[in-house]
Amino acid sequence: MLNLEKEFFIDGMDDILCAKIHNDSTTILLVDDEINNLQLLKRTFHRKYNILTAGNGLEGLKVFEENRDKISLIVSDHKMPVMDGTEFLEKVNEIAPDVIKILLTGFADVEILTDAVNKCNLYQYMLKPFEPEELTNVVELGINKFNLTSSKAVILKDLKELFYKTIKSISSALDSKDPYTHGHSLRVTLYSLILAKEMGFDDKLLEEIETAGLLHDIGKIAIPQNILCKPGKLTDEEFAVMKSHPSNSEKLILSVKKLAGISSWLKAHHERWDGKGYPDGLTGEQIPLSSRIVAIADTYDAMTSTRSYRKALDHEVAIEEIKRCAGSQFDPNLANKFIELQQTIKEAKENPEEYYSKYSFLQKESNLKIV
Repeated sequence: MLNLEKEFFIDGMDDILCAKIHNDSTTILLVDDEINNLQLLKRTFHRKYNILTAGNGLEGLKVFEENRDKISLIVSDHKMPVMDGTEFLEKVNEIAPDVIKILLTGFADVEILTDAVNKCNLYQYMLKPFEPEELTNVVELGINKFNLTSSKAVILKDLKELFYKTIKSISSALDSKDPYTHGHSLRVTLYSLILAKEMGFDDKLLEEIETAGLLHDIGKIAIPQNILCKPGKLTDEEFAVMKSHPSNSEKLILSVKKLAGISSWLKAHHERWDGKGYPDGLTGEQIPLSSRIVAIADTYDAMTSTRSYRKALDHEVAIEEIKRCAGSQFDPNLANKFIELQQTIKEAKENPEEYYSKYSFLQKESNLKIV
């Protein structure tokens, strides 16, 4: 008797622990207008999952909206008053397409079921009457699919955070090589984003422009400190070494699969519209668009920042210089647009971290704060 009681106690504890584990992580919503069917569904699943219930589609939609962050799976009857199962699950799909949706129906009409599957993004439909064990298996598989999808989303978010942190760390490490260029890469990126957003570029291009801005000078890691921080004018030989940094940037980034697409952008950010830039003497639209954007932002920041060899120029002086060089050094259309945005640029220059939070695509995607 003692052994039996012990076994019963252990089995009971296992059930409690199992229920607790599932209830903490998995909630399912059961929707049916017939109370007996709803009770059967509750008895089938209450030991393994958190259960929410509703008596029709409209009520189910309200329950779902109130608990959308908790619910992993929905089992809904098809034929119900007020709002039927198809309409209900279609509305759920518009809000949360990843939630697993199972429809219980007494209709075997192929057209009706096909329409329901397509409209609601159904995981499965089951014809009534059904065996509880069969439905249990379908629900378990559905939960596994939901958890896998959620895990992928978490992994992707973590990778974006890691990517952003890595890019920011490299950018900060680069700027720290020269005390006069502290924050340079962030400001260049910020001015580039302000211009790019005004041009109406899509999110993918904004992400690439932001990455290019943060890494545009990464090739300077290979430049000797005595040249990088020299207070006076560079000799011809020293300037030749300095001019190698765009090509160095391309070489460093080309081997990184996620960044390979922007490697040529980094190489071209010192090219000029009139073909007198370096390293390849590209002209006009031969120069990648993002490189033309970064070139304006880079020059503006260089002029308005104090360097080892001169004091910072006033914002107005820098804007006049960009205006003067439109069509020779800079893409004239981009330069004119930058000049139109000069008030925003000036405000961003005075408070770069606050403005970067507003304009950054990578930071928004990874939900990180500037550090």
